[in-house]
Amino acid sequence: MSDGPVGLRSSFDKDGVCHDHDFVATAYPSTQVLSQTWDEKLCYEYGKILADEWIERNIDVVLGPGVNIKRNPLCGRNFEYYSEDPLVAGTLSYNVIKGIGDKHILTSLKHFCCNNTEYSRIWTSSEVDERTMREIYLKPFEIAIKANPTTIMCSYNLVNGVRMSENKALYDIAKNDFGFKGYILSDWEAVKDATASINAGLSLIMPFEAKHLENLKEGAKSGRLDMNKLDEAVNNILNVLYKNEDDKKLRKVESDQEKRSSFARKIAEEGIVLVKNEGALPLKKNEKILLTGDPANRYYYGGGSSNVYVGDKYINLEDSFSNLGFDATYFESVCESFGSIAHMENLKNVYHKAYEHDTLIIAVGQNHNLVFENSDRKDMSLTKDEISVIESLAKANKKMILLVYAGAPIDLAEIEIYFDAILLVGYPGEKGNEAIANILTGKVNPSGRLTETYGLELSDYPSEHTYRDESVICYSEGLNVGYRYFSSFGIPTLYPFGYGLSYSKFEYSNCQIDVKNEKVLVKFELENTSDVDGKNVVQIYVGEITKSVYRPLRELKKFDKVFLKAHEKKTLTYELDSKEFAFFSANDHKWTLNKGLYNIEINENAEEVIFSKIIEIK
Repeated sequence: MSDGPVGLRSSFDKDGVCHDHDFVATAYPSTQVLSQTWDEKLCYEYGKILADEWIERNIDVVLGPGVNIKRNPLCGRNFEYYSEDPLVAGTLSYNVIKGIGDKHILTSLKHFCCNNTEYSRIWTSSEVDERTMREIYLKPFEIAIKANPTTIMCSYNLVNGVRMSENKALYDIAKNDFGFKGYILSDWEAVKDATASINAGLSLIMPFEAKHLENLKEGAKSGRLDMNKLDEAVNNILNVLYKNEDDKKLRKVESDQEKRSSFARKIAEEGIVLVKNEGALPLKKNEKILLTGDPANRYYYGGGSSNVYVGDKYINLEDSFSNLGFDATYFESVCESFGSIAHMENLKNVYHKAYEHDTLIIAVGQNHNLVFENSDRKDMSLTKDEISVIESLAKANKKMILLVYAGAPIDLAEIEIYFDAILLVGYPGEKGNEAIANILTGKVNPSGRLTETYGLELSDYPSEHTYRDESVICYSEGLNVGYRYFSSFGIPTLYPFGYGLSYSKFEYSNCQIDVKNEKVLVKFELENTSDVDGKNVVQIYVGEITKSVYRPLRELKKFDKVFLKAHEKKTLTYELDSKEFAFFSANDHKWTLNKGLYNIEINENAEEVIFSKIIEIK
């Protein structure tokens, strides 16, 4: 087994010998960037190409993907997760698992479940009502399990007072309701009572610790250990081991390092989000460009078990521009930041150089020393030093472009006014700066869309106002996670869920929404009215009007990424069936469909409605 949310992290060589260092592997963009592609086919191909390195290194299991919901923007592992929306998280991870599985490599879907913070993650209980659990936090697992992951990894936390390594009720939902056929293993050192865990349905305790063996021996001796459950655990593991031996014979490497690096760049090109462009982009060949800010010159990534050793494959932004024939020069200002502390270099020199250049590109962000497993961020702020650089360079009255290298939302509300263009680049991987240069120069048309809401400030997020102490975290906001909250309560955002700009212009026309044969058909024409080939993300939302229980204003029910050549028009049709309109009844403990009126929306993003129609479900 090896960690694998963003590439292979392993200290084992091809012969299974453990070394005191990790080996170089392809460092793909973070899962957050992958999700912002909104591209199911790309995610499937990512799964396939990811598996090749596991095959080469004779490793059997990818410990991933992680589908935990981004409930709180401060969570230290949000860069490893897909979205605040369960449909996006479940659908894209389904395709990654399918791609890995089709290469006969095994997967471990994680972290099951309600592990949405790194704050005291081993000891706090996530207090979640049944309906919220089913509709928000279990839904991505339900969708992803249809791709047949080999294992599910239980999380560290407790849920409603029961430790997840011992949570039989939730294990039974995965097996009986979602059809999970593999075995459940623990996250590393998540088990506190081996006997209780095996009795609940856990099959594999990771890693081996003598205390767990002694606990099981004592449980067997005293009768506390259910021997049938022990047999079941052993059989579950043996079945996977036997399957793995058969799978090994079918494994075949179909990519080399060059192809993997190119694919890493492609993910970044598709997942980087352009959120502002006031005529500044794409850049012209004759522009003289000044680059500054630590992330433009240093590899930025999220910390923890997902680290991938990039070796010497990283290319900085200056060289990436140079390789495209652009005149770009890097000068140090903020050269490294540690949380709220930054190391400032010769800002006066950078300020002087600004007058000699046409365009200023400023890179800011948060590195692995601030965003990492085991801890949450304290706030969403940039350092005062970074803000000082921005305010100083703004005086030069030049075109200014901001690049944000970060694994989660950053507070940009006060500084975004200084910039003519802004790109949210995330952690873009080993070829990320090449992708950024390609987008900035127009070689690549940006098509990424946000899969989480960028609020104006931290206090706008409902998770910030719920109860938390040393023992429990109350999910009292219920269904109002992410855009469901911001849309339903009319809370302004900086950048809404689903938002992103392009160098193309798209227009919707002849929109039709009708009920036929117990399905809702959504049909329209989508046209690229510009001279630039591009991709647009179709988003279809549903809201119940004649509701019997609380429903958010709108919930995403279909999405699709569509490529259109310049001036090309396509007719697109999407079906919504009964499951898209159902809610989980806390009274009946099942999904329930109300007959009545529903609002169907074709949207540009979670706040911008293109066309809507009220239909009746009879």
